[in-house]
Amino acid sequence: MILLFGGESLLAAFGDSLPFQQTLSLLILLAIGPALFWLWYFYHRDRYEPEPLSWILMIYLLGMAVTIPVAFIEGLSSLIFTEFMVAVMVAPIVEEGGKFLVVRRTVYQTTEFDEPVDGIVYAAAVGLGFATLENVIYVFSALDTSFAFAVQTGIIRAFLSVPGHVLFSTLWGDALGRAKFLPENRRTGIIAWGLILAMISHGLFNLLLYDAIGFAVLILILVPVLWITVLRHIHEALLKSVYR
Repeated sequence: MILLFGGESLLAAFGDSLPFQQTLSLLILLAIGPALFWLWYFYHRDRYEPEPLSWILMIYLLGMAVTIPVAFIEGLSSLIFTEFMVAVMVAPIVEEGGKFLVVRRTVYQTTEFDEPVDGIVYAAAVGLGFATLENVIYVFSALDTSFAFAVQTGIIRAFLSVPGHVLFSTLWGDALGRAKFLPENRRTGIIAWGLILAMISHGLFNLLLYDAIGFAVLILILVPVLWITVLRHIHEALLKSVYR
């Protein structure tokens, strides 16, 4: 983004003027700072009964950990499918499925998951854990090209990919939160639909990144629609928590 406005030489000069430790610190902050900000934001949406920080941290770290098997599966799939197919079809299924299983197999089965909004909070935590490690990999891989490219990568991902992971995850997280407090026979359909919706949104997001018109649609339409949807889900979940 900065490079598009002729800032490459300025960033390169800035990077060359910094000692190595400061350069490293700046890139680490750029890689993990956005995720930590959004984790703070979503954690504080649960106004009535905030979740234990120990559980939030554990789900966040498990989100980072699940990045590794997900990357392995995506790597194997790239031997069969094209890069485009992996990005648009395989990655959304594997990544959302991996994040979903972290929450579904851990905190969802405990007494700490006791409000509808908890599904959104824990889904955000796992999504941000995933985004953190992914961000670190992308930013420091970009450093092989140049400092300026690493900064550009970090900035673009801070505004798109990091909140994107949260928005996708909270779609199935909202479904988990609603389903937990419904009769058993109604849960499967709601959870499945939330997960499918997250995968479709993730795939559409990746698809729109492939050309300039799609990118404009992504910024002007898809991301705002996802934010409106998630904020509405948070509001509705909080109301259900009040009247439970």
